[in-house]
Amino acid sequence: MRRFLQGSIFIGLVCCLYSCASYNDKITPYYKEIAAGSYPEAQAALNQNKVLQKPRNKLLFYMEKGRTSHLLGDYTASNSYFNLADSLLEHGLGGAMDAAVGTLLNPMNQTYKGEDFEKFMIHYYKALNYVYLNKPEDAIVEARRITLQSQEQGDKFGSSKNRYAADAFSLMFQGLLYESTGDVNNAFISYRNAAELYLKQPDTTYYGTKMPLTLKQDVIRTAAQNGFDEEKQRFESIFKLKAPKLADGGELVFFWENGLAPIKQERDFVLARGSNGDFAFTDGNIVVPFYESYYGDNFNEKSVQSLRVAYPVYVSRPSYYTGATLGNGTDSVRLQQAENIGVLAFKTLEQRFAREMAKTLSRLAVKKGAELLVSQSAKGTGKGGKDDGLLKGLGYGLQLYNLLSEQADTRNWQTLPATISYVRIPLKSGDNTIHLSLNAPDGNVVTRVFRVTGNGRLSFYNYSTLK
Repeated sequence: MRRFLQGSIFIGLVCCLYSCASYNDKITPYYKEIAAGSYPEAQAALNQNKVLQKPRNKLLFYMEKGRTSHLLGDYTASNSYFNLADSLLEHGLGGAMDAAVGTLLNPMNQTYKGEDFEKFMIHYYKALNYVYLNKPEDAIVEARRITLQSQEQGDKFGSSKNRYAADAFSLMFQGLLYESTGDVNNAFISYRNAAELYLKQPDTTYYGTKMPLTLKQDVIRTAAQNGFDEEKQRFESIFKLKAPKLADGGELVFFWENGLAPIKQERDFVLARGSNGDFAFTDGNIVVPFYESYYGDNFNEKSVQSLRVAYPVYVSRPSYYTGATLGNGTDSVRLQQAENIGVLAFKTLEQRFAREMAKTLSRLAVKKGAELLVSQSAKGTGKGGKDDGLLKGLGYGLQLYNLLSEQADTRNWQTLPATISYVRIPLKSGDNTIHLSLNAPDGNVVTRVFRVTGNGRLSFYNYSTLK
């Protein structure tokens, strides 16, 4: 029996040590290929990854497949995967049993449900795919779904200024989609809704992004096109500018997706006694009060070293390129940041800290309750009124398992860009040569050349530098 227990503990230790690796650690081969721009190899690594093949990670798998297919230029396959991701989100993920798994084991074993900003990004890539496939009607469907997603987000958090209740970039992008099909009325509404999100902030900065000049010009111009003189004058007064006229050949809307989104890692909160004698969970910076009365008479100060909880934190990955300029041979304009997923990730996790920590401490309470139940059962139940050795050993094993199996949910859609910048640049009718100049940290400028046809309307192009 002793050998059996020792073997069980050893196997448990090995399993726990593997399971405690972060999500990023488990799919490193895939992300290395993405960062290197080796997209076919990334697809192969993704298909071979056993972690992403698990049912609980299906949403992540579809989002990653959609993203990688988009990078490969296979826009039909990309939308097939994003549609599968959409279907999962629409029909709901998880349930009572799934919640129980998170409480009894750890949240990494639950079904991944996606971050709020990740859901908006699905619509962004789907709409671009449809544009590139010359399916403007389907792209507009995605534009309308951005409205539905915004309403859902608003219902979730209400009018709170301190919550991510809408996505300014998605609303701005929605306006561009409407404008590209000649629907300037809905375009104006979208631009205005995006602009109002910025204007509600004291410094017109929304989740790490200053209000782009292009958005200011778009809301003024579409107000004028609709004959909304009061709105036009209002925004001209606020922004202190007038919108330029559209070029005869149309305009190129260029999106630059730079870097890679932050990854999640695990941070340990351990129980410690403060200078005032009270216990609290702390990671060295954040302090969460611990109430001994919650455990009643069973709380043992000598075992505080076994009280540990894990919580996810984001870790930024620095982007290689620091800025970019777009030129059409006549004009040269600097790309303006429109979305900072790095800031969004940190802020949205920070906003739900109290709720997530409450779940984490509840999980600890359940696990400690099980330990105490086994420990109490062992007392005096053996031969001659002695403690039952098997139950006692099982109690120690359970305590060790609970300590090592404690794990934070470190999953997220990690191939999203860190930032998205954009600009509109005039086109001439017919062929246009567009130069993208990327600023490297060593002072060098890397140039990429694109060919775009001016057709009198808005054209779209997105380019990624994922390193």
